[in-house]
Amino acid sequence: MTEHFGAVVKETLGHFGERITRVEAHLSAADGRAKSSEDKVHCVLEARLAGSENVVAKNHAGNAHQAIDGAVRKLHRAIDTQLGKLGPQVHRQPHHGLPDNSGDDAM
Repeated sequence: MTEHFGAVVKETLGHFGERITRVEAHLSAADGRAKSSEDKVHCVLEARLAGSENVVAKNHAGNAHQAIDGAVRKLHRAIDTQLGKLGPQVHRQPHHGLPDNSGDDAM
C-alpha cells in the first residue's frame, strides 16, 4: 500500500516540486454499520505547502487504492487552486535587496 501511495503521489503531484514539503495520508475503514455501502474506505490527504496553508482532500471508495487515487486527484486540484491564488501576490511583491528604479530617470 505504501508503494502504491508513493507512486501515485509522485506521478500526480511531482510537478509541484519543492512547493510541497510533505504529504500525509490517513486511511480508515468505514463504520461497521454501513455494510452495504460501496464507500468502505476513507482517505484523507494533507499536503504541506512551502509558504502557504496546508491543503486537505478527502475521498471515500470501495477499496484503499480507489480511495487514494481519488483523494490524490482532489488534492492536485486543491493545490493548483491554492498556488494559483498565491501567484499574482508573489509577482506584485517588490524584489527585496534590489532598488526600484521605476520613474527615477524622469527626474
